[in-house]
Amino acid sequence: MLRHPAVAGQFYTDDPAQLRRELDRFIVSGERRRALGIISPHAGYVYSGAVAGRVFGKVEIPNTVLVLGPNHHGVGAPAALYPAGEWLLPNGRVAIDQRLSELILKHAPFVTEDPTAHRFEHSLEVQVPFLQHENPHVTIAAICLGFSDFRSCSALGNALAAAITEYGDPVLIVASSDMTHYESAAAAKEKDHLALQEIERLDPEALLKTCRARNITMCGVVPATVMLVAAKALGATSAQVISYASSGEVNGDYDRVVGYAAVAVC
Repeated sequence: MLRHPAVAGQFYTDDPAQLRRELDRFIVSGERRRALGIISPHAGYVYSGAVAGRVFGKVEIPNTVLVLGPNHHGVGAPAALYPAGEWLLPNGRVAIDQRLSELILKHAPFVTEDPTAHRFEHSLEVQVPFLQHENPHVTIAAICLGFSDFRSCSALGNALAAAITEYGDPVLIVASSDMTHYESAAAAKEKDHLALQEIERLDPEALLKTCRARNITMCGVVPATVMLVAAKALGATSAQVISYASSGEVNGDYDRVVGYAAVAVC
């Protein structure tokens, strides 16, 4: 099955040469380290591309990446895995890693192959050009998540860790999320600090509880929670916030911002 891009020309440019130039500008390369997971934002590149680029430039991008994103449209299965095939992007195709996908289905029977959840979803798609730019040989597995309880997060995270362990080769888990939505920059930063604190403590349950209790509108809190559960099961010992910014720094409106964070979990 071939997935055509849903948001090329909207969230990011559909011109291949321009896309390469923008990614070159966004990705600040330095000494790279192997990470088990990252959190990367998924707004339009003009707003969050620089934040995402900071974390993609700090970690090794292996040949296999598992991308987890929230289901913004509410269609499809609660844990929807994209089936075998390829994703078409402005700079070429990225293949679905069939072996990892099969292992996910083996260890997580509540995950369902369902392309409908992915058809219009931007949260996973916007991560892939970064991955492709940094590793032209990258293959992906992609899961769109529409549940909200910690029990399901824990079950899925541990199942993904079991699948990755059996897979045997390095796998990076990318959790796609923006932070607080449509509050003042000061309020967003204060709230987001509370969520990022729990991430740096490697406490997925506290992250989910804090976002619920403090009304922190972190749209990818479930993917981030699942990633943290999986990373801890795989041996993660640290998490570091690489970058934080808001939309106000781009458009000058600090009264109603969206926050963006990039985190590496090692």
